[in-house]
Amino acid sequence: MVRWAVELSEFDVQYEPRGLIKGQVYADFVVELSSEATHQKGADFKWVLYIDGSSNQQGTRADVILGRPNGILIEQALRFAFKANNNQAEYEALIAGMLLAKEMGPKSLIAKSDSLLLTGQVTGEYQAKDPQMAAYLQYVQILKETFIVFELVHVPRE
Repeated sequence: MVRWAVELSEFDVQYEPRGLIKGQVYADFVVELSSEATHQKGADFKWVLYIDGSSNQQGTRADVILGRPNGILIEQALRFAFKANNNQAEYEALIAGMLLAKEMGPKSLIAKSDSLLLTGQVTGEYQAKDPQMAAYLQYVQILKETFIVFELVHVPRE
């Protein structure tokens, strides 16, 4: 830490180490974010989930952005310790995003993905012939039941 402080001082920047985040602080943060939208009577807000999964020589990763109706975004970047293809990475991203949304408590969720295969399988347009894809699809179908309204749409990569 001292090395960083010395190097940054040349640019008139002070280094301050990040303190520990206590479990209760995180729990309070989650309650604060979810309470407004979930506790208003008659409110039917749609939360938006953006997902992207990828796999290459360096590993498998998933990027998840969960948007609240009031504009606050919750972002997660995940790196997995196992090898997977791009389609599996997309499913992992969707599952991670759905679990995050389930934790936050919205009743309506719209998910957006650039994977045509993923969106086609979840919406029923395509069949999941591969056993691993079928297992992923089955788990997503179970997670869908936690929301009153769930929609997965394909968005072009552009």
